[in-house]
Amino acid sequence: MGPTLVYSLIGLFVVLLFFQLYFRLKVIKVYRRLVQNEVEFSTTHIFNKKKMEEEVISKYPLHKDDILTFVSQMKFSLQIAAIMIFIIFVVGLIMRRL
Repeated sequence: MGPTLVYSLIGLFVVLLFFQLYFRLKVIKVYRRLVQNEVEFSTTHIFNKKKMEEEVISKYPLHKDDILTFVSQMKFSLQIAAIMIFIIFVVGLIMRRL
């Protein structure tokens, strides 16, 4: 049971790593468009939807789709990173016990 679980977790980690790289590339593509159009906002705007709508989207209404795409992809990328860290932790615990 031990080696099968470790291999399964390692496989899941590899899949999540590819997802992470794929979404990072997508985030960079949207980020470049935002930079070219001089759209500026901070990390507090990414995590506070109300503040984002009031301060950023109202200031850059033409770039609303790019802004919202960037924010959603950033959040998804962070979730994948958190899952990867958890998997690394679990694999480490399992390997210590084997």
